[in-house]
Amino acid sequence: MKRFPVIGALCVTAAFGLAACSDNSSSPAEEASQASADLCTDLNALKADNAKLKALNPAVATKDQVQSAVDAVQKDWENVKSNMQKLKQSEQDAVKSAAEGLKKGYQDLPGDTTGKDALTQLQPQIQSLDQAAAAATTRLKC
Repeated sequence: MKRFPVIGALCVTAAFGLAACSDNSSSPAEEASQASADLCTDLNALKADNAKLKALNPAVATKDQVQSAVDAVQKDWENVKSNMQKLKQSEQDAVKSAAEGLKKGYQDLPGDTTGKDALTQLQPQIQSLDQAAAAATTRLKC
């Protein structure tokens, strides 16, 4: 039986001398590219949900609507955290600080806070997250 060497792939020689090859490995460049693509997807979702939070109309938004929007941003943040190694440390710190600042800002609101007051009080955190996510996506060329 002949062996058919293929670099980076696993080949099995069949009884008739045919080789069946499969390449289950990916190059470091492909893995890095996929990680960047995943991070871009997560950052874009974070930016989109933060924009929805920012766009809530303070005159009519309820605290439940604000909470739902903040929860969506926090879910996106959890996804971003799992792929953040592609960002420079300063960008990681900026996005982390902004996302956690928004979460803490919401958690610190008194229980009887109206939607209008919640949005007003959270504007600095919303803006900070918007800027940090935008800077990260610009650098990654998302």
